[in-house]
Amino acid sequence: MGKKEETVRARALLFDMDGVLLNSIPAVTRVWRQWAEEHGFDPAETVERAHGRPSLTTVMELLPGADYAAENRVIEQREIADLAGVEPLPGASELLRSLPAGRWTIVTSATRALAEVRLQAAGLKLPETMVTATDVKEGKPHPEPYLTAAAKLGFPASECVVAEDVPAGVTAGKAAGARVIGIGSGARVEGLRAAGADWVVEDLRRVRFARMRDGWMELTTEERDDL
Repeated sequence: MGKKEETVRARALLFDMDGVLLNSIPAVTRVWRQWAEEHGFDPAETVERAHGRPSLTTVMELLPGADYAAENRVIEQREIADLAGVEPLPGASELLRSLPAGRWTIVTSATRALAEVRLQAAGLKLPETMVTATDVKEGKPHPEPYLTAAAKLGFPASECVVAEDVPAGVTAGKAAGARVIGIGSGARVEGLRAAGADWVVEDLRRVRFARMRDGWMELTTEERDDL
C-alpha cells in the first residue's frame, strides 16, 4: 500500500456534513424508504436520488404538482425525529477542534433545523456560521451554497477548499471556483474524480491542520493508492 502526502494551502475549509463529518445514512435510508413506499416509488432508487441534495428537490422531481412544502415538512420532521445511528465519522471531531476559529464552516443540503440536530447528536462542534438548504435558493450541484459559505467567512471561494463525498457536491465546489477534497473509497472514488475532485482521501483522518502561515492555513492530505 502506497500513500502520497501533499501540503494544501487554504484560507478556509468548507465541509459538507452528511458523509463527510457524520454518518446519517441509516436514518436517511429509513426515512426515505418509508416515504418512497408510501408513494409507490422504488425505495433503493429514491434513497440514492435523495442523498447529497435538498430533500425539496427530490420531492419536486418525484411528485410534480404535489404540495411540495407539505411533503418536505413531513420528511424533515421524520429525519429530525430519527437520530438512531447518527455518529461522527473518523477524524471529523479531531480536525474540527484543530482548526482556527472563523476559518471553517459547514455547507449542507439539510435544513438548518435538521443540521443542528444531527451535529448535536454526533457530538460535533457547530461552526460560527453555517449554510443550509434554508439559506440558499439553489442547492448542490449549483455553486450557490459554496459561494455563499465563502462570502460569509470573508474569503473568495477560489481560496477555499471544499470537502465532499458525492459527485454533486464536488461539482458544486468546483463550479464555485474552489479546490475539492473528495471523501470516499472503493467504487465511490471514480465518481469523485470524474466530478473533478483535486484529492481523494478515505476520511478526515487523512486531512490534518499543520499551521497558519501568512494568513493561510497549511494542511496535509494523505492519499492512498489502494482506494
